Amino acid sequence: MSTKTLNLGLNKAGKAKKDEFYTQLIDIEKELKHYKSQFQGKTVYCNCDDPFESNFFKYFAANFNALGLKKLVTTSYVPSPIAGGQLPLFEIEGLKPDGKEPFRIEVNEVKDFDSDGAVGLTDVEWLLKHDANIATPLKGNGDFRSEECIELLKQADIVVTNPPFSLFREYVAQLIEYDKTFLILGDQNAITYKEIFKLIKENKLWLGYDNGGTKWFQVPDDYDIPTESRKKIENGIKYFSMGRIMWFTNLETTKRREKLTLYKKYSPKEYAHFDNYDAINVNKYADIPYDYSGVMGVPITFVDKYNPDQFKIIGLIAGNIRGLAGIPSSSGKDGPYINGKLKYGRILIQNKTL
Repeated sequence: MSTKTLNLGLNKAGKAKKDEFYTQLIDIEKELKHYKSQFQGKTVYCNCDDPFESNFFKYFAANFNALGLKKLVTTSYVPSPIAGGQLPLFEIEGLKPDGKEPFRIEVNEVKDFDSDGAVGLTDVEWLLKHDANIATPLKGNGDFRSEECIELLKQADIVVTNPPFSLFREYVAQLIEYDKTFLILGDQNAITYKEIFKLIKENKLWLGYDNGGTKWFQVPDDYDIPTESRKKIENGIKYFSMGRIMWFTNLETTKRREKLTLYKKYSPKEYAHFDNYDAINVNKYADIPYDYSGVMGVPITFVDKYNPDQFKIIGLIAGNIRGLAGIPSSSGKDGPYINGKLKYGRILIQNKTL
């Protein structure tokens, strides 16, 4: 193996390790409760999940009947750094005992196998342990870009998962290419990605409900967390806190149709004009003036309050993707400037109701 090939392999391994974030069940429940009616009769695909560690699998399997799912499919990219922690792989019918092979799990029904009067995870575990048709080894490596995973994607109605953040652009592009409905987690900064922002601007992608505060993710034991305040260990499990993590979706939400209440009146003294763009600066979405009909530059967090019936997104001015702004910079400088000082990236909007 050449040094170049080895370095590429190590870089990929390093990125994969940094993408090993396991979403907590409480965060999944808080978000999914808003979409329950949209899952009736649907095939759900979780294509970035080790079923035995993923709380996405746990949620959909335990709520299979309550949601009225048609089918639940998950695919595993093996080996998982925490594989076997919740349900030892040697207990799963149809899989090799060492747990080193990528596999898929396909659930078509969940019955009350233990006859306790309710359907839950114990029934799912029974199903996995006794039905060899549920778990099937994959031919490839389980990567969402592999041929067999793409074939499973084609058959799915809704994709729900926490994809690798380092591959977020590529992951979303695949969902759009195959015209899939989805609910996924991603970093807030993804809003500024050229490919993602274009979808937001075209109303093909928006944010979900639970986008505030900090979320804690389970990580492998050897995951390096230099900041103590962002680390905790509970019951022997290591967690890493991450801010700016948001739900991205194209499932319908009532939130994106809520009108943002505006209470401030425009005054040239309070709202500075950008040096290099024909737009005024608004530091907080709560300060958007109710009586200004021109172009306004608002923080990227505005997307969480964006109502396409109330506002029109003109573009984005942030670093080297200012070309999306739709209005040219008068100076050619990157980003928005006020009195010669660079401001944070801004989304350019107009009030459609004026």
